[in-house]
Amino acid sequence: MATKRAQKMEETRAKLIRAAREAFASKGYAAASMDELTAEAGLTRGALYHNFGGKQGLMQAVVDQIDQEMVERVLVAQARAASRWEGLLEEGVAYIEMALEPEVQRIMLLDGPAVLGDPSQWPNQNACLLRTTQTIQALIDEGTVKAVDAEAAARLINGAALNAALWIAAADEPRAVLPKAVEAFRQLATGLLQTEG
Repeated sequence: MATKRAQKMEETRAKLIRAAREAFASKGYAAASMDELTAEAGLTRGALYHNFGGKQGLMQAVVDQIDQEMVERVLVAQARAASRWEGLLEEGVAYIEMALEPEVQRIMLLDGPAVLGDPSQWPNQNACLLRTTQTIQALIDEGTVKAVDAEAAARLINGAALNAALWIAAADEPRAVLPKAVEAFRQLATGLLQTEG
């Protein structure tokens, strides 16, 4: 019985998250009505409060889900690269490019920070920072990157990618900003490379 109840709860959460993703992406967080959202999911406001504590808790769950999908996508971009260095660059570029996607743009880069605060402080950013730090340390160890503090470099690389994505999301012409942001990101990152001689 407990397993069936847990399964039902998980189904309810999934319905609410799916309806919220659609509403937040199309209307924005502020304009998304909790009554419409719960009706769309075939549930009550009570279910929303019980599972998420309110609209902000539901936003956090949506952000967490999209963030996990984004992580999976940047890891694919990293894995396809010819070298660890290229993988680091491709991971950052893939993240920046996702800023053109309406759902990522609206939920993760515009409404998410307004509702949940500074994205660099979101709990899920710690894993990303750790992974980037480890990659940079490996690049230092192999002599590809200059001997700098790996965490400091990781924070700056991740911050550059995040700020580029935020710039694109807020721009009047996001597609025009993208190539400029990607080029500047690549140029900044290459400053870490070990020079010959």
